[in-house]
Amino acid sequence: AAATKRRVCYFYDSEVGNYYYGQGHPMKPHRIRMTHALLERYGLLGGMRVLRPSPADDRILRRFHADDYVAFLRSANPESLSDPGALRRFNVCDDCPVFDRLYEFCQVYAGASVGAAKELNRGHADIAINWSGGLHHAKRCEASGFCYVNDIVLAILTLLEHHDVSPCFSPRSRSIPTVAHVHFKFYLSVLRLLLFHSPSVTCSFLIWLQRVLYVDIDIHHGDGVEEAFYTTDRVMTVSFHKFGDYFPGTGDIRDIGYGKGKYYALNVPLDDGIDDESYHYLFKPIMAKVMEVFRPDAVVLQCGADSLSGDRLGCFNLSVRGHGECVRYMRSFNVPLMLLGGGGYTIRNVARCWCYETGVALGVEVEDKVPDHEYIGYFAPDYNIHVATSNMENKNSRKSLDDIKVKLLENLSKLQHAPGVQFQERPTDMDFEEVLFFFQCFQLAV
Repeated sequence: AAATKRRVCYFYDSEVGNYYYGQGHPMKPHRIRMTHALLERYGLLGGMRVLRPSPADDRILRRFHADDYVAFLRSANPESLSDPGALRRFNVCDDCPVFDRLYEFCQVYAGASVGAAKELNRGHADIAINWSGGLHHAKRCEASGFCYVNDIVLAILTLLEHHDVSPCFSPRSRSIPTVAHVHFKFYLSVLRLLLFHSPSVTCSFLIWLQRVLYVDIDIHHGDGVEEAFYTTDRVMTVSFHKFGDYFPGTGDIRDIGYGKGKYYALNVPLDDGIDDESYHYLFKPIMAKVMEVFRPDAVVLQCGADSLSGDRLGCFNLSVRGHGECVRYMRSFNVPLMLLGGGGYTIRNVARCWCYETGVALGVEVEDKVPDHEYIGYFAPDYNIHVATSNMENKNSRKSLDDIKVKLLENLSKLQHAPGVQFQERPTDMDFEEVLFFFQCFQLAV
């Protein structure tokens, strides 16, 4: 499966590199532009559809974020910060400053992730990439950890709800529009015929994107996404992160979800210096079991590059190849896959990593030698994609890794397997949209 060619789409806005958090701030959107320049020089853009995102409007942002918080972001301007109470209330501070065109920045990166979800929903791509996204700390009512809008939550909600597929049906409403009332009995009878004559194919339509898996390989815990889906069994969150005296301070192995979401949150707490071998010793068996028992209809993989060796804010010791192996492994399951960015503060290594992982998505092994381009100076003195990891101590003993693995596999064993449905070829856009509409009408009728 890993060698199979995938249809890949890639979202990029040429303005994204112009946004600036401020002097000395470690988060630099310029890294997205550097990544794009590498993709262009390596010829990777020709292997995928390159799409400019539509900015996310207030309506989209309010699907997760509170109205007053969205209104605050829209009006926030460094020239007119006259309400210190609002800054405190929404946690807009040194880590999350108000900078020029902040709201526009949020609209761009969130719009790209929502757009990526729509491409997967419509069956236009097998893998959708947005390196400007992955801002996993933002909460419903506040900014956190350099993140203002949680594009990941918005993308997952889009994957789950199919709100874009049937424009005459509102998933927020329990009523069918007038035009649907006119044809309701016809649609329902067609659905019944489909179920009677071709139940296996129809069932493959009906479960499409009922479950989404979120995987986070950023060094920081994916707290904002976990919190958003903590009580549901439709989204499983799996986070591999540094745990202890480290931002955001959450992600204990004992945090497993609540109510219907119990055991649908998995936290993999790690210590300083973890290397490729130790990381994969946990990642592969845990993710294999997750895929077996949860059977997601789509995977969202947050590829924060601050887990790389030598990151300005990180303390892990992963290589670019080791980080990319996680992408390769999730790609091998041949499930619709969204790749998002995230942390990463040694920007030359961020560009290296996400360029390499774009190649992984395309099934292309990029050459180690970085081609000449406008940012070539950043990659001195060796001008390579792959750089040596450090000799830092790996504080993750084999016993501690075994203890973590045993505990998490035990938690996963408590989940009921997802309903078994044979894999089918994806339907055409027309078939899929029609059947989805029939199913939505059917849901209202029963």
